[in-house]
Amino acid sequence: MEMNVSKNDEQVVARKAGGLNPAIILPILYLIALAIYLFVFGNPGNFKADPRIAGASVAFADIESKELHPESFMGIIYMGGPVVHILILFMITVIVFSLERFFVLGKAAGKGNLDNFVVQVRNLLNQNKIDEALEECDRQQGSVGNVVKEGLTTYKALSHDTTLNKEQKMVALNKAIEEATTLEMPMLEKNMMILSTLGTVATLIALLGTVIGMIKAFFALGSGGGTPDAAALSIGISEALINTALGIGTSAFAIIFYNYFTSKIDGLTYKIDEIAMSIQQSFAEFN
Repeated sequence: MEMNVSKNDEQVVARKAGGLNPAIILPILYLIALAIYLFVFGNPGNFKADPRIAGASVAFADIESKELHPESFMGIIYMGGPVVHILILFMITVIVFSLERFFVLGKAAGKGNLDNFVVQVRNLLNQNKIDEALEECDRQQGSVGNVVKEGLTTYKALSHDTTLNKEQKMVALNKAIEEATTLEMPMLEKNMMILSTLGTVATLIALLGTVIGMIKAFFALGSGGGTPDAAALSIGISEALINTALGIGTSAFAIIFYNYFTSKIDGLTYKIDEIAMSIQQSFAEFN
């Protein structure tokens, strides 16, 4: 019994280790986001030519932000201020982890059509063809195939067991399926919290950038005595709006992808539960 528990623990750790590791990926994505902000959006080519602008980024030029005149959309985004690179990080993170979840969940569904697999296995169970059902699991693979295979393997072993009564066998079968499902769930749900968190945090960080921009705008409004600094005022307002737009866009994408992948996970677990019920019914009928 202790050996089985140890084996299960090792399998859980292995599945949790699968996929992208946020502790490694996020610092890399931060550097990429910072580079995009400085050298792509802050490229001198995105701004009106000025002899004071030199180098790979206007960030290193000896010129005030109110004297920069963006001539492209990238330049406009750069004028959103220092919070922009954080929002770029959030957007890249949403894209990267959404792609990761897309491939992981696609692999979890298996190689063949999942609905056809469920129907085929249920038909074989109704005919008590366990070996053929196991072959279907080997062809399907994926998380659903793994759980069903574990359940069918236990089914086959219990059907030849003479030491347990029927009720005990049903309990053992149900436990085996639950344990197999538990082993697969960490892989399915990994990194989903990142998308969920960014759906909220991106809006809050954007709000911070908006507030900073408005502070600059009102400061420009009152710093010139009787004559407001129109350039600084417009920069402050545009900075506020740019941060708002980026934050709302990032948050929207994060929420959409989170809900999409959550529905995919729910669909997979439903298929597992559907076949698990069929396995239990078949065992009760034929044993």
